[in-house]
Amino acid sequence: MLVVLAMVVCGCTRVGPNYVRPETSISAEWLEARDARVKTDPAEYRAWWEVFGDPALDRIIDHVTRENLSLQIVGVRVMEARAQLGIAVGGLYPQSQFADGSVVFTRSSARSSLTSRQAGIDLSTWEDRIGLGAAWELDFWGKFSRAVEAADASLLGAVADYDNGLVSLTADAASLYVQIRTIGRRIEIARQNVESQKESLEIADARFQGGTTTQRDVEQAKTILYNTQATIPLLEGQLRQAENALSTLMGLPPGGARSFLEGPAVIPAPIPQVALGIPADLLRRRPDVRSAEFQAMAQSARVGVARADLFPAFSLSGSFGFLSTDVGRFKLSEMFSWEARTGSVGPSFRWDILSYGRITNNVRVQDARLQELLLAYQETVLRAQQEVEDSLAGYLRAQENAEYLALSADAASRSLELAFVQYRQGITDFTTVLTAEQALQTVQDNLASGLGSIAGNLIALYRALGGGWEIREGREFVSPEIKDLMERRTNWGKLLEPAPHPGEPPPSESPVRSPDW
Repeated sequence: MLVVLAMVVCGCTRVGPNYVRPETSISAEWLEARDARVKTDPAEYRAWWEVFGDPALDRIIDHVTRENLSLQIVGVRVMEARAQLGIAVGGLYPQSQFADGSVVFTRSSARSSLTSRQAGIDLSTWEDRIGLGAAWELDFWGKFSRAVEAADASLLGAVADYDNGLVSLTADAASLYVQIRTIGRRIEIARQNVESQKESLEIADARFQGGTTTQRDVEQAKTILYNTQATIPLLEGQLRQAENALSTLMGLPPGGARSFLEGPAVIPAPIPQVALGIPADLLRRRPDVRSAEFQAMAQSARVGVARADLFPAFSLSGSFGFLSTDVGRFKLSEMFSWEARTGSVGPSFRWDILSYGRITNNVRVQDARLQELLLAYQETVLRAQQEVEDSLAGYLRAQENAEYLALSADAASRSLELAFVQYRQGITDFTTVLTAEQALQTVQDNLASGLGSIAGNLIALYRALGGGWEIREGREFVSPEIKDLMERRTNWGKLLEPAPHPGEPPPSESPVRSPDW
């Protein structure tokens, strides 16, 4: 008994590994750090989409982050993780606590061996009892505190997953917005070229009717015109699909996003410089990196939970109650008299000494999973750096590409003007005009796509940098409507309130916690 009391007073021995962050390969600087358009100063990415200065985009992002259903699903998983933590904390206390009672009527057989030897025995009896009981497996090897440690890390991992959902959601919404504006601009360009090519057709037809040219010029003009007109329905189909995708992202039925897209099809303009910080910043800024580490941290604790099964489990159990019967001179109504008390208390232990390798191999399974997650964390860090480098290279090269396309578009426009003048003067044939029209249409369309590519790569860069999740701070994980529904359906206590900041480490050094009743 003294040994058991010493266990309770002195605390527990926590078997299993303590989590250690694995070594990761992190570059000292970005490959494009010497470019004048890149700054390595720390930057704020809380609302990175505001750099475009587009009110329509701001409204869309605001609506998406409040109404997107996938994000709300991830938010509810945070609530689930908080409840799972409550279950784990409950394991630190007596695992079995109960009140029980019974009223039992028993009718013995008159032909049994017992009644045949005892004449006059009552064949029918009543017995009632009521009492309390408890059983407490002591956390001597840290089995339950390791479970709390794992649940803590899982909760913070769920918060990081929610933050990662915000990063992806804002980037996806912005990408669809840029895609819609780019397609809209390409449709405008196609329609402008249709009008220009109609004028060319009228000129060619007039010259044909006047006998100064052949019908071939008319047919060539029709070919170019109809080919341009054929691109418009395809672009309009792509536009409708992008709008529908954005509507779904916003939690709206198809077409619901159109009211947010009113206005000219202006492609969001890029900023002259982008601040990246340093590669090491990704470890704290990218939620998926944090999530990968929290998963490894939780699994490290689960190794300790599994290893604790290799050692004996020490428990305290006890019960107290009252029992009465109507046999002989006793009465059921005497149940609450002091003489009717009954109870037991004492320590015990259990040791699965012949587990035939089941426990040992379970420890090995948990350790293998830990190693998998440690490697996954290292891979996530490497992939994060790659995504930043790829997006940055795409952003810078897209700017250079657009600069040349803009020069090409200016030259193509002047070329078409000269071709028309020369054609009217009879200096050149109509084929020159058609070739200039085709070149102008192509380069203008490419320029619009190139401008959209700049914005798209900048969005991908902010996604790779892990920007956008900071808007979650101070907000609830689920909408007020869902919160109210869950509270009316189930008693959630304080679990629906905002969770801890994702940068906080699990409080594994203080495993004894107050349970959430």
